Amino acid sequence: MKVITTKNEMKALSDSFHQRDEHIAFVPTMGNLHPGHMQLVEKAETLAPKTIASIFVNPLQFGQNEDLDSYPRTMERDQQLLELGDVDILFSPTREEIYPDETSNKEVIEFPGLSDVLCGASRPGHFSGVAVVVKHLFETVQPDVAVFGEKDYQQVLVIKKLVQEYKLPVEIVTVPTQRETDGLAMSSRNGYLSEQERQTAPLLYQTLCQARDQVKAKAGCFSAIEQQASEVLTKAGFKPDYFSIRHADDLSEPNEGETRLVILAAAWLGKPRLIDNILI
Repeated sequence: MKVITTKNEMKALSDSFHQRDEHIAFVPTMGNLHPGHMQLVEKAETLAPKTIASIFVNPLQFGQNEDLDSYPRTMERDQQLLELGDVDILFSPTREEIYPDETSNKEVIEFPGLSDVLCGASRPGHFSGVAVVVKHLFETVQPDVAVFGEKDYQQVLVIKKLVQEYKLPVEIVTVPTQRETDGLAMSSRNGYLSEQERQTAPLLYQTLCQARDQVKAKAGCFSAIEQQASEVLTKAGFKPDYFSIRHADDLSEPNEGETRLVILAAAWLGKPRLIDNILI
């Protein structure tokens, strides 16, 4: 596996792949890799002859009082995992390489009604930071296809909107959420959970499943189902941020009786803020 740290070298190598008609599948990450990330890599390798992963802890998507400085950096271990996963290229730029000047540090990309609701409302500027860095990465790596996990459902919709609005020639492919044996969605932030919190954490997914079953059975209006789920989580020790039934295509608030839905939840459990979702 070749490790590249500059945009110029990455662009030159991608150009050479395209000149030989070798398509590129791309997996962008912030490192601290877990089996969920490796599932994305495995999927990428089925989609194109060249697989490129990136590791970049993006400062623009962290708000004040969030964990940018303490976010786990495990580069040596991550490189070993990517090599074992047969990744061809690791693109690992510095902050200065991606954001070389004050102007690039202040770039904003927003999609009202999509990037400013749910997690976007709780973490102002977060999805702008995601969109900005993904646009930089796409323009540098020049992938034909990029692979993302469905655990970050709102992020996937934001990235699809980015591709559409900026006419980026990238196909977005998603992979179902990878879970521990007890149902907890795999996440780099699960490492912040205490032993007791880790025992409680699977209740988030269980509550999503119960809400899904209630929606399918038409056992109450959406707002009542949301309220009941939030109460269950609070009683168990979570601090819910939101528990929301939304339209699956654009996260708009659905009318009763609509069937193309997604249920999304975010809740603090001790230090970490856990997110999860389930499609109907």
